[in-house]
Amino acid sequence: MNFQEALRKLRTGNQEETSKSKAMTRENSPREGEMESSSSSSSSNNKNKENLNFFKSILFFNNNRSKKSDDSDSPKPLSFLSPLSNSVVSRCSRILQVPTEELQHRFETEVPDTVKQPSNYARNFLEFCSYQALHLVTTSPDYLNDKEFRRLTYDMMLAWEAPGVENESFNSEIESCSNQEMEGEDGWSLFYSSSTKTAVQVDDKKTVGPEAFARIAPACAVIADIITVHNLFDALTHSSSHRLHFLIYDKYLRMLSKVIKTVKNTTGSQSVSNLPLAEGEFILDVDGTVPTQPVLQHIGISAWPGRLSLTNYALYFESLGVGLYEKAVRYDLAMDMKQVIRPDLTGPLGARLFDKAVMYKSTSTPEPVFLEFPEFKGNSRRDYWLHACLEILHVHRFIRKYNLKGIQQSEALARAILGIFRYRAAREAFQISSSHYKTLLCFSLAESLPGGDMILETLSNRLVLLNASTSQRGSGGLLSPKEGMKLPVSVLALHRHGILGKGADDDGKAIYAAEDVCAGEINPLETVVKQSQQNMGRAQAAQATVEQVKVEGIDTNLAVMKELLFPLVESYNRLQVLASWKDPWKSSAFLVLIGYTIFRGWIRLILPSIFVIVAVLMLWRKHANKGRQMDALKITLPPTKNAVEQLLILQDAITQVESLMQAGNIVLLKVRALLVAALPQATDRVALLLVFAALFLALVPLRHLILLVFIEYFTREMPLRKDSSDRWLRRVREWWFRIPAAPVHLIKADDKKRK
Repeated sequence: MNFQEALRKLRTGNQEETSKSKAMTRENSPREGEMESSSSSSSSNNKNKENLNFFKSILFFNNNRSKKSDDSDSPKPLSFLSPLSNSVVSRCSRILQVPTEELQHRFETEVPDTVKQPSNYARNFLEFCSYQALHLVTTSPDYLNDKEFRRLTYDMMLAWEAPGVENESFNSEIESCSNQEMEGEDGWSLFYSSSTKTAVQVDDKKTVGPEAFARIAPACAVIADIITVHNLFDALTHSSSHRLHFLIYDKYLRMLSKVIKTVKNTTGSQSVSNLPLAEGEFILDVDGTVPTQPVLQHIGISAWPGRLSLTNYALYFESLGVGLYEKAVRYDLAMDMKQVIRPDLTGPLGARLFDKAVMYKSTSTPEPVFLEFPEFKGNSRRDYWLHACLEILHVHRFIRKYNLKGIQQSEALARAILGIFRYRAAREAFQISSSHYKTLLCFSLAESLPGGDMILETLSNRLVLLNASTSQRGSGGLLSPKEGMKLPVSVLALHRHGILGKGADDDGKAIYAAEDVCAGEINPLETVVKQSQQNMGRAQAAQATVEQVKVEGIDTNLAVMKELLFPLVESYNRLQVLASWKDPWKSSAFLVLIGYTIFRGWIRLILPSIFVIVAVLMLWRKHANKGRQMDALKITLPPTKNAVEQLLILQDAITQVESLMQAGNIVLLKVRALLVAALPQATDRVALLLVFAALFLALVPLRHLILLVFIEYFTREMPLRKDSSDRWLRRVREWWFRIPAAPVHLIKADDKKRK
């Protein structure tokens, strides 16, 4: 009997076999007659317990068998698995109602040969059984609240780290659960059976590593995403030496369940009716409803409290009126309106005092809107809303970039929504700041990582394959009635938790169209994310060296810059010495050498030769250093100056920059005067000069032009033509001074600020 038949049989009200099994399992009780008389009444009460009835449909042993026959049908341990792995596999076989031998046969026939290598056979088989069981267990809408589900998934992670019989050191620590822990309120448990004596008792000594968490947790789309699973592990273990304790994992899942229930209740609350929600739009979070934690909207110098709501398409702000909320203002996050969302400073009357605001700006808003989240210490509340809004903004940019439609768009949005749920659960469960871990939001992570565009491209390719697989089944992804609806994992998770309302999974027949995890195989997304994180690690290491060499003070930075530019400055000074003709023999030799090089057309080889010489020097230094650390650059510090002297230096530097800008403006205004013929004689001369220059450039080869320019510049200080050069330059300067500047009329702009 498979899971669907068990569920259908349970829904038709077949309670007779259940009561018989209860009587048979309690036949040794001293109050046998009393128990038999009460079986019919307990059968009628069980109809009202929806979640319990759901779990009882996945029976680990048939209720119409005796305890003796149940013990004889217990899953048999496999010789190649450790006791802990055998415990997990046996529980998976009871969930799937398939013997362990049959599971092993399926593994042998369904998976590729590369997965069945002896070195990883036990671990891959454990993954196969775990994924099959989790796909069935997660059909319940409230599985996160079941403590036995949390223990089972944690045991899967523990078993993944020690799957085979060769892990003796780990196996020696395994202890069996007591009968009290294995039994539920009706004498049986969903994940622990009295006939299975190898169930593991979770204690504080057993912890899970990052690789085990990354292989098991993404099998449940609500718990983790394949893109951010390592960041989630870091967030949960930042205070536990990078090992995951069961108490932390358990608290995270309970808080995640609470967050999902809160979102579900918010979707059906009265506050939703006040918002102009579109079809398929639902509220993810609401803030500002508590008087002690308001949300303030700043526009210009005005501020007003209100209620802020985030949906999967937009932000809504409802100003608080006289006891009522006014009509909501919608700030769109889905359309391409050049939205900008960033942290910013705000305060009363537009003063920039408190770093607790989110700035929103788009083409639909005439001026930036600041949403302030006041709190006494820190800005974690602001950071949460900032990251959540950016995640929705980024996922819609991803959808537009790759032109996703239909089920592809729904899956991308569902990934972002589940990421926000996980981020909110980790934040509320452990009260940790976002600065203690990397982002838990997959699309924001792709925007921040180097090579993040490759992550998004790989994800889009996965979604394209998803659409192709569903289209083969017909329009809308419909399968045959026996197979149900084919949905992607994230959309299916939201359906099963009731966030997307009633849909294809109402009859329990929806199946996965694509999976992020497969036994023994690495998801392409995981490979790209690991490569990007490695690049990020190298970038962060390089950035750490940058932070170490930053120095303060204008004079100190100038000293460092002079030392770094010393080779270039020294080369320029030597050229200046040659051009000054203080040593005629050296200057003549340099002039003949460079002139001959230009005349022969070798000038084009100078720059490539410099590059080759620099490359050879770098390789030689690499061979000579042989991995030794680079020597520190020695800088002679200038005399120390106090704050007033530093301000005077800064003022002098600003004055010099202003003078250079003034000189540049004067040159441009004089050129404008020449172009508009403000001085007719000068205009005639410039026009005639431009005509001769055009003819010269058209008739004379380029290398001859370069040669003439070089000879003219290099021989200015030559004793034979120094006087004539000085006289000619003087005449040019005098002519330039006589050219008037074009007039400028300054108009003061109107400063209209909103009051």
